[in-house]
Amino acid sequence: MQRLLVLVRHGQSEWNLKNLFTGWKDPDLTPLGIAEARGAGRALKAADLGFDQAFTSELGRAQKTLTLILDELGAADLPTLRDLALNERDYGDLSGLNKDEARARWGEEQVRLWRRSYDVPPPGGESLKDTIARVLPYYCQVILPRVLRGERTLVVAHGNSLRALVMVLDRLSRETVLDAEIATGAALVYELKADSTVASKAILLPQID
Repeated sequence: MQRLLVLVRHGQSEWNLKNLFTGWKDPDLTPLGIAEARGAGRALKAADLGFDQAFTSELGRAQKTLTLILDELGAADLPTLRDLALNERDYGDLSGLNKDEARARWGEEQVRLWRRSYDVPPPGGESLKDTIARVLPYYCQVILPRVLRGERTLVVAHGNSLRALVMVLDRLSRETVLDAEIATGAALVYELKADSTVASKAILLPQID
């Protein structure tokens, strides 16, 4: 039985381009982001990967990326579930601020701590630990059982919500997970064993014309 789980980070957003903290704000994809999303779909198609079920967040940039991927796969009617549990980390008071402006306001070290610590949240926002605390129960209760039943599953979400899944799948520590980077439009292709551990992993980069 194939137990396929594919994770894709949404294409570049307008705020990614402007170097802004995004979190739960909802900017659109850039032209490059659209190309990355379509390129992810082409990479999955070239790898002959098809899906029975998709999951995404409540944020438009992830939903649009999923739509474009499914268009490339010829699977626009794929059953899809959206859930806030897969949303990006909430950056609270930092949301909408340029990262350089934030450093000027709070200092380089404080902003680095908010961005790269495991359990220190920015004002009004979530730490990575907080994000993991909402992503993992959803994964364990809703997504993983489908994968283990043999449903080929696609998850299109965000850098930090996917980092939470990668932490479990790749068995990363709370220190090493902070360095886990997922490129926009990249697809992480996992084959799972019956006990939910990883049998194999591959990374597909978007095929952009």
